[in-house]
Amino acid sequence: VFEFKEVVDKVTDEGLQVSLEEARKLDPECEIGDSLGMKMETSTFGRIAAQSAKQVIMQRLKEAERDIVYDDFKDRKGEIINGIVQRFDRGSIIVNLGRTEAELPPREQIPRESYRQGDRIRAYILDVKQYSRGPQIILSRTHPNFLSALFENEVPEISEGIVKIMQVAREPGSRSKIAVYSKDPDVDPVGACVGMKGSRVQAVVQELRGEKIDIVTWDPDPAKFICNALAPAEIIRVIVDEENHSMEVVVPDDQLSLAIGKGGQNVRLASRLTGWALDVVSETNYNKALKEGYESLLGLEGVGEKLAADLYQEGFRSALELSQAEPEELMSIEGMTEDKARELIQEAIEFVQKKQEEVATYSEEEAQQDLEVEEVQAEQVEKGEEKPSSGDG
Repeated sequence: VFEFKEVVDKVTDEGLQVSLEEARKLDPECEIGDSLGMKMETSTFGRIAAQSAKQVIMQRLKEAERDIVYDDFKDRKGEIINGIVQRFDRGSIIVNLGRTEAELPPREQIPRESYRQGDRIRAYILDVKQYSRGPQIILSRTHPNFLSALFENEVPEISEGIVKIMQVAREPGSRSKIAVYSKDPDVDPVGACVGMKGSRVQAVVQELRGEKIDIVTWDPDPAKFICNALAPAEIIRVIVDEENHSMEVVVPDDQLSLAIGKGGQNVRLASRLTGWALDVVSETNYNKALKEGYESLLGLEGVGEKLAADLYQEGFRSALELSQAEPEELMSIEGMTEDKARELIQEAIEFVQKKQEEVATYSEEEAQQDLEVEEVQAEQVEKGEEKPSSGDG
């Protein structure tokens, strides 16, 4: 056992320091400021002192080991790691990584995915934290970046930087959408990710236990990107609302359910992938809304077919939309003045209010009629119960 003391010119603490003269008796080459290891006489130690020294040494070794593990993993966040399922703790899966353990919390597990002790598992290193009891490594199999990392491992063009993953949207265990872009015009990004006979994408699907993956081409034009994201549905028209960061997407009637997807999944994932709020409508309903909106414009006083067409061209497709406009927005229409614009907007406001009142009145009348019908039916039932049965005499 060695104790280390600092070599000084004048000793002020004999427990931590040694004079240069004494130090050179042990090491002739030492200088002031050096740390000199001096052998301790352990035969004078008692049992308790020896046990305490052992505990301190073991504790320091464990702390050093924890620091080494933390330093090793802190820069590996975002990587995929392999491990073995060791045990289960309150829903979490404890994974043996060899030198340490990691935790896969319930929220980071793919729904309906089950493991047994001893199973091999691949996961994404989500976070690494340092605590007094040691480093805590959090894993994930639901994070969008896990899907990205799997493709990076399977597709050389991604790891080489030729193909780039732009966006990922996931509903873990069910379906995902991934948008890819190629820096090389000669390389098809979707084809690169799919692989020969689907080999690359199938490897990822197999790792995710059958999760369906849609690979689409990213486009800087939001409307084109939306069309790609809603594949395989066919898109007829996209109406962009920059102010509200939303889009109305028109699809053929027979493609509506395909575009929306089961439980709205396809449009929901497309919305997350693109970052735009999407409203998918059928062609029939869209044309019906256009006709009703155009007719509402013609219903305004002083609005003929030409002005209605001009308003429609400027993006005001109904009296309701016109009622929410500002006069400045109408000034680009030929022959429009500020006073006329204000009058037109006021006319639209009054028109919309009148229609809303008519709807409210109609609803009240319907409710009253329903109430009257229920009362009549109740009276008939009551009279029927009062009639004597045929067996009474």
